[in-house]
Amino acid sequence: MRKQNMENAVEMLNPSVHETKTQTSSPKTRADIVSHVRKISPWLDPKDTHVSNFIGSRAEAEKRIQSINPSLYGRTRNHLEGAVTQLSPYISRGVVSSEKVCDAALSKETPKEAEKFIQQVAWREYWQGILEHNPQWLWHDAENYKTGLVAADYIDELPEDIVRAQTGTASIDHFLTQLMTNGWVHNHARLYLASYICHWRHVKWQVGAKFFLKHLLDADLASNNLSWQWVASTFSHKPYYFNLENVQKFSGPDIDTSPENNVDIDASYEVLAKRLFPNLEPK
Repeated sequence: MRKQNMENAVEMLNPSVHETKTQTSSPKTRADIVSHVRKISPWLDPKDTHVSNFIGSRAEAEKRIQSINPSLYGRTRNHLEGAVTQLSPYISRGVVSSEKVCDAALSKETPKEAEKFIQQVAWREYWQGILEHNPQWLWHDAENYKTGLVAADYIDELPEDIVRAQTGTASIDHFLTQLMTNGWVHNHARLYLASYICHWRHVKWQVGAKFFLKHLLDADLASNNLSWQWVASTFSHKPYYFNLENVQKFSGPDIDTSPENNVDIDASYEVLAKRLFPNLEPK
């Protein structure tokens, strides 16, 4: 119920609900909102009791905008505990605009100091522009895989252990759980997950993209799907992959990055390249 528990989502997706709500009593508390969303969302699994910790209101978005620290973001953005704003759900759902967020950053620091921050905000518009000119890339490979494999070598279903966040690779299970319970994960963690799903488990990027769209509060078709293509290598010149050392470098103490609990990703890039892409010529 990640997407539905944003307070403004009901009004945006179904104006008639807003009309009904104004005629009766509006939900007063967060618990009331959750209960209301469940009542109007019969498709929700009754066993799914997870509620995202995001507060879906304009006031909350404004609070996050006020806390923007562009230069600190630029220095720490790749770290999972870096100074990211988590404004993406509010931008993607139209609560605030990208322009307003960028103006706020520029009001605090010089264009040079805010450059990395503004570049990241602009990625959403970039992906949308690419897709506008190439709509067929939304669900079809932009290019062939550069993994030594072809599309037919990848499976069409997400393995059950991934769906249950029980892969046996502790860091991956942590990110999967965060995605499915809170509806948001750091961009670096999204890359880890996409890479693991595509290259370790040989799942088609389209399957992984749909999985993300199902759970992400900030789900955006263009950003999501073309980013998956970039990881898969159908929209880039090489596949994106990572190792445990990289996860350890950018993770905090709340994530289990011990070698004994992350065996599948604990290897050098050279070893992983041979293991994941055995058909490619070594460089």
